[in-house]
Amino acid sequence: MALQVTKRDGRRESLDITRVRRALGFAVKGLAVDPVALEAHAAIGWQDGMPVSAIQTSLIDTALKQVSPDEPIWDAVAARLLLYDLYNQAMVTRQLPTLGYGDYPALVGRMVQEGLYDPALLDSYSPTDLRKAGQWIAADRDDLFSYAGLQLLSDRYLVRWRDGQVAELPQEVFLGIALTLAQAEHSGDRMHWAHAFYEVLSRLDVTMATPTFANARRPQGQLSSCFVDTVPDSLEGIYHGLSTFARVSKAGGGMGGYLGKIRATGSSVRGVTGVAKGVMPWVRLYNDTAVAVDQLGQRRGAITLWLDLWHPDVRDFLEARTPQGDERRKARDIFPGLTVPDAFMEAVAADEAWHFFDPQDVEEQMGFRLEDTYGDTWKVRYAACVQNSFLGRTTCSAKTLWRQILQAIYRSGTPFLLFRDVVNQANPNGHTGMIYSSNLCTEILQNQSPSHPQDPVMAAAGHIEQRTTPGELVVCNLASIHLGHMHTPADIDRVVPIVVRMLDDVITVNHLPVPQATATNRAYRAVGLGVHGYQQYLVSRNIPWESEDHIAEADALFERLAYHTIQASVDLARERGAYPHFGSSAWQTGAYFNQRGYTSPAWQALARQVATQGMRNGYLMAIAPTGSTSILADATPGIDPVFEHVWREDKQSYAVWRLAPGLTPQTRDQYVTAHTVDQRWSIRAAAARQRHLDQSQSLNLYRTATLDAATLSAWYQLAWELGVKTIYYFRNFQPTVAPWLGEPLTRLDATERGIPPVPESPRTIRCYGCEL
Repeated sequence: MALQVTKRDGRRESLDITRVRRALGFAVKGLAVDPVALEAHAAIGWQDGMPVSAIQTSLIDTALKQVSPDEPIWDAVAARLLLYDLYNQAMVTRQLPTLGYGDYPALVGRMVQEGLYDPALLDSYSPTDLRKAGQWIAADRDDLFSYAGLQLLSDRYLVRWRDGQVAELPQEVFLGIALTLAQAEHSGDRMHWAHAFYEVLSRLDVTMATPTFANARRPQGQLSSCFVDTVPDSLEGIYHGLSTFARVSKAGGGMGGYLGKIRATGSSVRGVTGVAKGVMPWVRLYNDTAVAVDQLGQRRGAITLWLDLWHPDVRDFLEARTPQGDERRKARDIFPGLTVPDAFMEAVAADEAWHFFDPQDVEEQMGFRLEDTYGDTWKVRYAACVQNSFLGRTTCSAKTLWRQILQAIYRSGTPFLLFRDVVNQANPNGHTGMIYSSNLCTEILQNQSPSHPQDPVMAAAGHIEQRTTPGELVVCNLASIHLGHMHTPADIDRVVPIVVRMLDDVITVNHLPVPQATATNRAYRAVGLGVHGYQQYLVSRNIPWESEDHIAEADALFERLAYHTIQASVDLARERGAYPHFGSSAWQTGAYFNQRGYTSPAWQALARQVATQGMRNGYLMAIAPTGSTSILADATPGIDPVFEHVWREDKQSYAVWRLAPGLTPQTRDQYVTAHTVDQRWSIRAAAARQRHLDQSQSLNLYRTATLDAATLSAWYQLAWELGVKTIYYFRNFQPTVAPWLGEPLTRLDATERGIPPVPESPRTIRCYGCEL
């Protein structure tokens, strides 16, 4: 008796095995795998009456179970089976005559009519333009996806009809993004640039940030990843900041928030001493807002809150995520970050006392605010505060505080750290402001200042108007170059100008959720060009992670990236004009180039171009963690090593099995894994890259098998000594490996691999007596 299956409309019919074999034929074409064996293994689990969709799922699951470091080809089979399913869905919902891509102008028109695409696309492009754009679609590039990448695209980025069925196919995502961004181009060049954008996106040479992938082409699409706010010390200002965060999260953005201006616990309010509740109640409100207002249902609301290391509430702040203590002062859904001055790290080394000062008391008695300065000026003011016996303070050993920080890092992976002196000393726009904190992922460093809401006033016709003096609300406009696809220097030279132009166009066409973000975006036109596929790049060149060759390559590669990124911004400034704050910036004066030792004739010639022609973008380079878009592009994430050769990556709403990109038996041993490498090599590579980044990088550190307290301390201190600006997570966990692989592969330690140890820095600080 033939097996019965249940169709989507509830009808039952006999399983048509020829349709199954058609899907298998599509999946294995050109691949050295046996479709008969795959069918036989999958059929073991088939049951009478099962949904027809479950047949396809069983085929995919069976293919995935064959994936291993020795047989990675099965991942491609699983990806094609999923692609076949997407084609089938689109054929039904769009009434296409065959599998594949249909009439693109008709799709755009229908999507606009359904309210799923931005009507501006029909204003910017004629039917002839859209027909020509549809001809650019290269369906064979759908084979570039890994299974995890295609699954992610399907789950999070494909626009679907109101009933949840597939509307777009993969290449139409890229084409829609390209057409949306190219609306910023002059009408005569618009199609040229739309094609150029499509080419780099569809080849996965470049990925845009998640909000751009999800929202470009949608009505009122918000395209930016993160925002950074500075919260003032006033009731109205704090609630304005909370409202800003809610609106940003609603629009799909993450947030960084600087709280260092808020008065401490026990400070005075309107002349009444001892009544201020400090930072923690506001931290709790931000926590609850993150839970209540998610990012368009794609991911939970997310915020990193930053506090200075001399703020009196910092020790309570460090305990925000711990289970012990007063529940009313806990905030387990925020990510804490600390801004650390050089003076603190020096105090740890010298075993000196560390003092905490209320920012309001300092301003009232000293006439300045500590948080508004950095470097030598900050040290002078901090010393003056210490010497003023009338100024209230609390004091502890710097080593005791450092131990508490390390304990928090070990237990929860946070706080993130920002070394504020090197950050501000390297700020190319220090002439117009200051950097107090960073974004959700610690790679964005731009000028920031608080917004100040004014008292409501009664306006005409009985309306009440609320006006705000806007501050600088930082906006992260991000994209990443796939280094695994950069096979020659010429590839970098070709791709960088295109992606810088795309990012500048993001600023022009963006629909930001709050007006102060729009003002800052236009004032600095800041972008964050980053990378992923970094480990792939090294593996493809047979460069060991734990080697001096790695450090040298990191330096050379990112110098080249920086050179072409700056050149691209100069070329855009010549065409479109410089950003408004360019005058007297470190770009204009040449200080930016001198500070980084860019003395070669090529660099000096570029510096002269910058001075005379300007820069389109006030900030240029930042390396995001690319946790999602690296899956999409089949790239190693950001600047990290892989967790394992095959591992499960758990995201907030889904989990995917990932395979080290381009894994073969030959590259298997070159893919050293994150928890086995000596982290000092990762830190040194970060320092080499940092010289060429005007902003920062999402640098994770990983627990290794032999970690002790002194080693953990030494890692963070080495990063500070070498000029790394920020440190993201400490990953104190082991990855979940595929159950069909057994235990993770055992690896030799650095000595057994014949790799010399990293020399200790002459200023390495020991964490005496640390107990984690």
